[in-house]
Amino acid sequence: MKRLLSIVLAVVLSLSLCACSKQKRQNEKLTIVTTVFAVYDFAREIGGDCIDAKLLLKPGAEAHSYEPTPQDIVSISESDVFIYVGGENDEWVEEILESIDTDGITCLKLMDCIDKKYAEEEVEGMEVHEHHEEEENPDEEHEEEHEEWDEHVWTSPVNAIAISSRMMDVFSRLDSKNAAVYKDNFNEYSEKLSHLDTQIREVISGSKRKEIIFGDRFPLRYFVEEYGLSYYAAFPGCASNNEASAATIAFLVDKVREDEIPVVFKIELTNENMAKTIAEENNAKILTFYSMHNISKDDYDNGESYYSLMNKNLESLKEALN
Repeated sequence: MKRLLSIVLAVVLSLSLCACSKQKRQNEKLTIVTTVFAVYDFAREIGGDCIDAKLLLKPGAEAHSYEPTPQDIVSISESDVFIYVGGENDEWVEEILESIDTDGITCLKLMDCIDKKYAEEEVEGMEVHEHHEEEENPDEEHEEEHEEWDEHVWTSPVNAIAISSRMMDVFSRLDSKNAAVYKDNFNEYSEKLSHLDTQIREVISGSKRKEIIFGDRFPLRYFVEEYGLSYYAAFPGCASNNEASAATIAFLVDKVREDEIPVVFKIELTNENMAKTIAEENNAKILTFYSMHNISKDDYDNGESYYSLMNKNLESLKEALN
């Protein structure tokens, strides 16, 4: 945190020396800065050619260990719209926003766009490590102060539509001359996502089982609760761990065997060692489920999107649930 504060101070000083004006010329595009891939992609879909969008995470980078560079802070300070999640892993955002001049910046927090849920629940077999070890007997007021919310709000296509709608409103307010473009883009995109939502519901309603197994972290609570799935996983979604205990692996191996699960999932940008161990014991298949915190450089270069990767998730679900 000290390193972040020193970076912020250096950037603030350089910005004050530059005395850059944030007044926009009428023919300039809106500048949008986002923290995670899914939201960057929503912005591109809604904004189209009327915006310049920037993703702070480099393709392939681990989202949970991200630290902003001086240039990232400059990009935020010079943006028209800064879109961030607002969960535990975005604590650095508040530090930066308190330290820079936010006049002229519209900040959109994803946690304010949806009905948020408490941080991922602990399911049977999952390894959960307490974030606040010092709180042995917190009183009610102190406990409430440290309530955590599940930040992976975009993983449900229903939430993706709600987030995109808020983006349309913000873009239209700031750039009224292109409001009709933003509305048309949203209508087209929400229709695609609504069709995807219908397809997911049809696949799940007609499936043999309603249970999925992750030999990995599990950042998909919004998804499974939206569609009525149950799950078992090694860790919750924001866990820093990537090696489970023998007891956790044994539990998941037994669960796959007992429930005759044909697929063990991993998420993108993690190794498959844990999933491989669980799958090999049961002759199950390993598939990737895309959470879209970030994507690989190859997927980025190949033009993959939230919609295309969610369709891959749909195909994987067909195999996993039948």
